[in-house]
Amino acid sequence: MSGYPLQSAIAAQPGWYPDPWRVAAWRWWDGRTWTAHVAQATPAQRKPRLPAWLSVPVVLGSIITVPYVAFLAITQPLAILAGLVPLVIVLPTLAWLDRVEPEPRASRLHAVLWGGTVAGLVAAIVNTIVAGARGETVAAVVSAPLIEEGMKALGIVWALRRREVDGVMDGIVYAGWVALGFAVVEDFTYFANAATGGMLLPVFILRALITPFAHPLFTSWTGLAIGLAVARRKPVAAYVAWGYPLAVASHAAWNGSLTAAEGSDSAANVLIAFGCFVLLFFAAALTVVTIRRNQRRQFEHAVPMLAARYGIPHHEAQLYAQWRAMLRSRRRLPRSHRHHFDAVHASLARLALLHARPGPIDHADEQRLAEQLSRARAGG
Repeated sequence: MSGYPLQSAIAAQPGWYPDPWRVAAWRWWDGRTWTAHVAQATPAQRKPRLPAWLSVPVVLGSIITVPYVAFLAITQPLAILAGLVPLVIVLPTLAWLDRVEPEPRASRLHAVLWGGTVAGLVAAIVNTIVAGARGETVAAVVSAPLIEEGMKALGIVWALRRREVDGVMDGIVYAGWVALGFAVVEDFTYFANAATGGMLLPVFILRALITPFAHPLFTSWTGLAIGLAVARRKPVAAYVAWGYPLAVASHAAWNGSLTAAEGSDSAANVLIAFGCFVLLFFAAALTVVTIRRNQRRQFEHAVPMLAARYGIPHHEAQLYAQWRAMLRSRRRLPRSHRHHFDAVHASLARLALLHARPGPIDHADEQRLAEQLSRARAGG
């Protein structure tokens, strides 16, 4: 391809230009040569759509959720402040997990909004109906785990539909973001009700300080299943068939133990439930840390191959070849340059995951990810 002359109007500026071979409508020029990345329409020609951090379900869910949260902010401002505390605890953990193959900020924000609007609204409606028809216990132990974990799972599936889930860690991370959004809005309601009854402090300690990872932990089973299916090139539905029940079971066990403790006026059940939760949390944390370490090593080993395959100069590839050295290089960069650095890193990490999957390479996926890498390196 590089043997074809470049039109004078193009100069050396990277970008999309009419395909000189007319194979497609547009071809990417990387500043030096024509690449293999083609498109039928430039971004400017595509139909207008919502920004990446929004979707039609999120917009519809926000119609009711946003006014509701605004009402609580006016009538129970302390409940809103208390509900934001888990963000300070959980957000850094999710950001750390996401560091090896970072997801776009817009995608993470969409996951949080899905949890807080779509999942939260549907769950609130269904649980209220079940509580009225069958009682609070059935709603807490049966309805809540089933509908809440189901709606949160759809948030992960939505990310999968957008081709944002590339491996195991992605499934877990998106589960965490969706669950965090759900938990925050749910906490607003719990804390507002607790404040009205004079019980804000004990409820705050239990939900915000002791168990802020409860919802992410429950939903991580579904995220793990979806991520494994992607990594192994297996049908997602078959893996969700065991991931979702595990999420529901852990959620139901936790809600059931708390309901039993309330009914018996005994702290023993709460202590037993909390002990089991702590054990489950540390087991899950150890598993996730192991997955992250393996993914980091996988990325480091893949960089030389990726550099050779996609024409990345040696000096540029060296910036990403060693994890700790890469982080040091990033810290030394001005903040204005870190976005470009992170974009290249994310593109390389996604390609590393693609090549790590068993079986033949999906060439359509490879072309899409290679195009993202070209854009990232060009600063686009």
